[in-house]
Parts: sequence; C-alpha cells; structure tokens
Amino acid sequence: MNSNILKMIEYPKQGIHSKSIFKNKKMDVSLFSMAKHSEMDEHTSTKHATIQVLEGKGIFNLEGNKIKMNPGTFIIMNKNAVHSLKAEENTSFLLTLTNA
Repeated sequence: MNSNILKMIEYPKQGIHSKSIFKNKKMDVSLFSMAKHSEMDEHTSTKHATIQVLEGKGIFNLEGNKIKMNPGTFIIMNKNAVHSLKAEENTSFLLTLTNA
C-alpha cells in the first residue's frame, strides 16, 4: 500500500470524520479529521494506541495529563487509558491500534 495520507484528509463542517486506512489481525490504522472546536469525550480503548498529529492544533488529555497537539506530535497510549481530546482548529491525526 502506498498512499499520501495528507491528500486523504477531509474535514467535516462540524464534528469528526474517520477513515480506515489499513486493517489486519494485529493492527488497525485510521485517519481522524476533527472540525475546529469539536471534542471527543473521555473514553478508553481495549488496545494499545499511538497518535500522530498531521495538521492542526488541539489538546489531548491522557489520564489527566494535557498534551498539546501540533503537527508532528506523537502520543503513545496504553490500553484502557482514559483519554479525551479537543480540536482548537481543524485537526487531523493517525490513530494506530495494536494488540501488542
């Protein structure tokens, strides 16, 4: 597979758009595009995850620690970690879930 991820970004007028990029038994990669001022409430994941911010600006709250989301930010998250996020401007990121 060879794709230009940045060309795949589609911002909704409001809310969040997600698109599956790759999936197999061990890994699931999705592209998330969040409209300015959209939020994801606190939740957990049953898998380990990494987040790589591609565009935009926001705040990622990981177990009470606020992490600034800027292009290039890379976040590692253990499974079952409580997290939430808010886009301060149109923001896109890759979410990779693994069974590791």
